[in-house]
This record gives sequence, structure tokens and C-alpha cells, in this order.
Amino acid sequence: MKYIPEPFRIKVVETIKMTSRPEREKIMAAAGYNVFNIPSENVYIDLLTDSGTGAMSDNQWAGLQTGDESYAYCRNWYHFEETVKSITGMKYVVPTHQGRVAENILFSTILEKGMIVPNNNHFDTTRANVLANGGIPKDLVIEEGRDPEKTHPFKGNMDTARLDELLKTEGPRRVPIVFVTITNNSGGGQPVSMANIRDIRKVCDKYGVPLFFDACRFAENAYFIQQREKEFEKKRIAEIVREMFSYADGCTMSAKIDAIVNIGGFIAFNNSLWEAPIKEKLIQIEGFPTYGGLAGRDLEAVARGLEEVQNEEYLAYRVGQVRYLGDLLEKAGIPILKPTGGHAVYLNAQKFCPHILPAQFPGQSLAVNLYLEAGVRSVEIGSFMFAHTDKITGEVVYPDLELVRLALPRRVYTKAHIEYVAESVQQLFHKREQMKGMRIIDHRDSPLRHFIARLEFV
Repeated sequence: MKYIPEPFRIKVVETIKMTSRPEREKIMAAAGYNVFNIPSENVYIDLLTDSGTGAMSDNQWAGLQTGDESYAYCRNWYHFEETVKSITGMKYVVPTHQGRVAENILFSTILEKGMIVPNNNHFDTTRANVLANGGIPKDLVIEEGRDPEKTHPFKGNMDTARLDELLKTEGPRRVPIVFVTITNNSGGGQPVSMANIRDIRKVCDKYGVPLFFDACRFAENAYFIQQREKEFEKKRIAEIVREMFSYADGCTMSAKIDAIVNIGGFIAFNNSLWEAPIKEKLIQIEGFPTYGGLAGRDLEAVARGLEEVQNEEYLAYRVGQVRYLGDLLEKAGIPILKPTGGHAVYLNAQKFCPHILPAQFPGQSLAVNLYLEAGVRSVEIGSFMFAHTDKITGEVVYPDLELVRLALPRRVYTKAHIEYVAESVQQLFHKREQMKGMRIIDHRDSPLRHFIARLEFV
């Protein structure tokens, strides 16, 4: 495909620095071969995450100047609340400083030990917050979503037959909530169809269980619905967004993603019985319910970003940039998860380096070697992130997919940067047989070890 020109002009730039291979080898060794430990000034192209790394617009920067930093009920709170309610249709809105706090407050309110939380796929912090609050995360993505080679327009869809069976077997007392992640980050940034959302809603209604979205990439999901579901091809993104949320009882969101800001999040919900306990927990750990750990100026930036992200020209460029990188890699014979999603290209580490077993973390080796090769920071989403020991059998359970995510920050990199990344991956692919497996040397059993563990080559 042709590259879609950026629907914006660049007003402010930030210098980035290229390091030499010997310098990167020293930097990576000092980081314990964990890409999270690399100082950002030593990264040339940073594709670690699209969370909090986007470029705010002039409109958002202008909004920062209107920040009302009163402790309670600042002006910006009203704009924030009104915007979230208009998008989600929810009765109650609770701000947090980022998405994982929203998850923790919600799960600590509704979960008891041994309760199950089904999802299409839990991402890392969602899974960790379920576990930390005594719950059991259960992934129910469709079969196509577990195979990087298969093409399907909505690989993020949940298997509703398995959901029905789970709720029939366990009942609403053991399954207090159903989650759907839109788009499905752990499964390749793949969208969830409106038809699937409707079917999930029907199953939830059948058993009286509330449906929540992890809504971090709600606008990107709506764009895929517009592009791939005939019923919605002539609908505006804002209309599709409203219908999506009409099937949900609530959501958590990291505003650092589809609100295109550096900090922020929220919980939105309809259950009046949850309002008091959620706000009490918020006051205890985040702050007053009208700021939730955020400055007034940040609330304003979030509100403006939530409106901007639904712009169809922006979304066409955004998804198009990801697809452009995917097309470059696929044409070069690089194994990627297909089709490309909304925010990232996912390298298929199983195919990229088949000589490295899951127990030796092929994805982590690929991420480390990509930095050594070109100064490009990515992140592993595979056995290093998700493999765990089964408490009953004592055996290691490996994830279905071994991926490396190249997450594109919003409104940050140009066509030349994208092409540099593609060329760098191609160069590494030609040397792939030289890549070695890895072993963890500390924090092996941490549920979030990929953030803090140190490794070494085997």
C-alpha cells in the first residue's frame, strides 16, 4: 500500500541519537538484557509501547494552559466527566492516573478469592491485577486469534460458546464480570467485531453478568468495525463508538493510549452499588474523586484527546502507518502476525528464530538483538511475559504465541523512521541463525517479571 501522509504538521521536534554497536552492547549488558532497563536517550527508534508516548496536539497543549488546579471540582473535571459520559454513556466516571490503577480499584472492589474473570485476552497488568486480587484470569479468544498465520478480520473476537459454557458451569457467583479488550493487545492488536460484542452481551444477559471493556484502543477498534463490517461502512466513528459502549456496563481505560496523552485513565460504570466503594478506594490511594491523581491540566488534555482520536482522517493515517510497516516486512519475507492490527506490528518470533525453544525466550532474544543491531527498542509478548508455573501440576504453561511487538507511538514517527525499522528487521533476519536463547537470572517467579528481571544469553 502507499503511505498515507500525516494529517498534521510538525511544530516541535526532539533530537534522537544513534549509538554505535559497541556502545549498544555495553548499554544492553548494563540493562541486564531487559529492554525496559535501557535509558531512553540511548534508544534511536522507541517502539517499546504506544502507551503515554504519543505526541499531543496544539489543541491539547493549549488546554494545559487552562488547567484549574483547585483540589476539588476544578473546571477541567467537568469537561473530563462530560466527555467520558458522552462517549461511553456511563452514569459514573472515576478518574485515575493510569489504566492499571483503574483495574486494581475495580478488581479489589468486586473480586473474591477464586473468582474467574474471562476475557478475549488479558494483557499483562490486567492479568496481574486479577491475580493480585485473588482472581483467576481466563482467556477465551477465538481459535483464529491463537494462530499468527491465519487471517480473519476480527481475530480479537471472544469465543462465545466457551464463554457460555464457562458461565453455565461456574455461574455468576464465581464469574462476577466479563471483560473484552478492544483492541486485543496480547493477540496482536486485533479488533473485536460489533457482531461479537452483541453476542457477548446476549450471553452476559443470559446469566446476569456485567460486561466491561478494557477500552484503551476503543477508537481504533471502531475504525476496524467501520472498515470491515458492511453494516457500519457508512457510519461515522462517533456513532460506532456509541453503539459499542451501549452494550457494556462499564469500562476501564488507560487514557495514555487512545486519548493520546502522557498520563491518565478512568473507570466508567453504571452500577450504583459500586460507586461508593470505588470512590473510597480511589480517595485512599489516588486522591479526591474529581482528580484521581491527575492535575487539572491533565484532565483537560485527556478530554480533548478523547474527542480528537475519533477523527476519521487521523484513524486512517494511524492504522495505515501500522499497515505500511507490516507490508514492508511481509514483502521482505519477515514472519509477522497477520493481519496487522491497529497500533503495532507483531513479529512472529517462533518463525523468526525457530531454533530457540520457548523455554529460552525466542521473543526476548529477538527484541534484544534488534536493539543491538539498530538501536530499535521493541517488547517481547510471549513466554518471557506470560509463561507461568501451574500451581496444581507444577508444569510450565507457555502462551500460544511468541511475539515481538513493534508498537508505534501516535503522531511521532515519519515514513523514513518506519522504513528504517523495516530495513533493520530485515538485516537481523539474515543473521537470525546466530541468535541465541536466553535465561532469567533473577525475579523468575514474578507475575510481571518482564519489567524487572535480568537475563543472560545461554
